Amino acid sequence: MTDAAQTSTAGAAPRRSNGVLAAFSAACLPYAALGLPVYVTLPEFYASHVGVDLAVVGLVFLIIRMADILIDPALGMVIDRTHSRFGRYRLWMGMAAPVLMLAVGMLFMARPGAGAAHLTVWLVVLSLGFSVSLLSQVSWASALSSDYNQRSRIYGWWQTANIIGVLAVLMVPVLVQNMGWGDYARAVQWQGWFIIVALPVALAITFAFTPEPPPGPPASTESRFAYLALFKRRVIQRLLGADLALGVARGVVGALFFYFFEAARGFERAETSILLLVYFVFGLFGAPAWSWLAVRLGKHRALIWACVYFAVTLMFAAFLAPILVGPAEAGLQALTGKPAPYADLLMAALMVALVGLAFASGDLLLRAMMADVSDQVRLDDGADRTGLLFSILTATSKLGYAVSVLTFAGLQMAGFDPGLGGENSGPALMWLQIMFAGLPALCLLLAAVALHRYPLDQARHAEIRAALEARGAAPHQTGP
Repeated sequence: MTDAAQTSTAGAAPRRSNGVLAAFSAACLPYAALGLPVYVTLPEFYASHVGVDLAVVGLVFLIIRMADILIDPALGMVIDRTHSRFGRYRLWMGMAAPVLMLAVGMLFMARPGAGAAHLTVWLVVLSLGFSVSLLSQVSWASALSSDYNQRSRIYGWWQTANIIGVLAVLMVPVLVQNMGWGDYARAVQWQGWFIIVALPVALAITFAFTPEPPPGPPASTESRFAYLALFKRRVIQRLLGADLALGVARGVVGALFFYFFEAARGFERAETSILLLVYFVFGLFGAPAWSWLAVRLGKHRALIWACVYFAVTLMFAAFLAPILVGPAEAGLQALTGKPAPYADLLMAALMVALVGLAFASGDLLLRAMMADVSDQVRLDDGADRTGLLFSILTATSKLGYAVSVLTFAGLQMAGFDPGLGGENSGPALMWLQIMFAGLPALCLLLAAVALHRYPLDQARHAEIRAALEARGAAPHQTGP
C-alpha cells in the first residue's frame, strides 16, 4: 500500500470548496502577471526603449535578485510574528498592494531617459512588495488545510491560476500590436495597466471569500537566529536541494528558449513566440494532472516522476524532434497530397507541449511539501515558522534562476554569438543544444535523486498531525 492510500489519524481537516479555492487563487492572476514581465519584458524594455545601458540593466536585475535571497528570510520571520484582527497574511498582502501598484506604474510607464537610478529605486520597491505578497500568499495556502492530500489540491489551484495569469499578460502585447493600439513600448504600458487594475479587484475577491485560520504560536524573540538550525534537518536539505536543481533547470530552459529555437532550429521570432505560448498552455493542462498523481502516489513520488518525465521529454525536444521532421513531413504530404513545410513547426510544437506538461509540477508539489514540513517544525519547535520556511524555499528558487544566467557565459566561451543566429558554427550550436536540454536534464535527475527516500510521506505526516492535535498546537480550521 502506498503512502497516499493510508488515512490520517489526526482530526479530519475540512475540504475547502472549489469556490473558496477559486477565490483564493484570484490573487495569483495579478501576481503571476507581474512576475513574468519583471524578468522577461522589463530588462529588454529599459535597454531598448528607455535607453539604459544593457550591461547596467543586467547588473541591476542581478544584484536585486541576489539581494532578495538574503532579504526574504527576514521578511518571512516578520510575517510569522504578525498578529492582527485582519489576519496575518491578509494584512501583509493588503499593505503591499498599493506599494506594488505605485512601483508598477513607475516602472512600466517610464519614459525614454528615465535612467538607471529610476530603474534601481523602483525595482527595489517592487521587489520588496512582491516578496511580501508572495510569501504571505503561499503561507496562507498552507494554512487552508492541514490534510496531506488537500494541500496538493490547494496548490494545484494555486499553480493553475498562476499559469492563467502568465498567459493573460502574454496576450496583452499581442492584442495591443495586432489591434493597432500601439507599438511594443505602448504594449508594455498596457501590461502595467492590466496589473494595476487587476490587483485590487483580485485581492478584494480573495479577502472577501477566503477564510484565514488563526496562526500558530510565533517563534520567541531570543530564537530569531535559530532558523539556521533548520538547514540541519534532512527533510529540508532534500527539499531545498530539489528546489535548487529544479530552479536551475527551468531557468536555463527559459533563458535559452528563444536562442535554441531560433538559432539551432531556425524558427522566426513569431514562431518561437507561438512555441512559448504552447509551453505555458500545456503547463496549465499539466497542473491538475500532477496534483491528481500526488494524491495517488504521494507528493515526493509524483515529483520524482515529474522530474524524470521533464528530463526525457526535454531531451527528445532538443535531439529527437529534428530527426523526426523528415518522416513527419513525408507523412503529412502523403496524407494531404500537398507539401507540408509546416511539419517542422508542428513537430516542435508537439514536443514543446509534452515538455510543458511538466512545467507546473515543481512549484505546486514543492510548496505543498513545504507546508507539510511546517507542521513538523511546529511539532518539534513549538512555533509557527510557515512564513520563514516558504521564504527559504523562495530564496533557493531565486538562486536557481540566478545561477541559470551563467549559461550565457558558457555559450560565449563556446563561441556562440547571439547576433549570428543560425550562422554560428556547428560546435557552437551543438553546445547551445547541450546547454538547453542536457544541463537542465542533469539538474532534473539530481532533483529526483534528492527526493529519493524523502522522509516526510503521508504516513509520517499523519503522525505529526495527530501529535499536534493531541498537544492542541494544530491551528483551528473551519469550513467551507
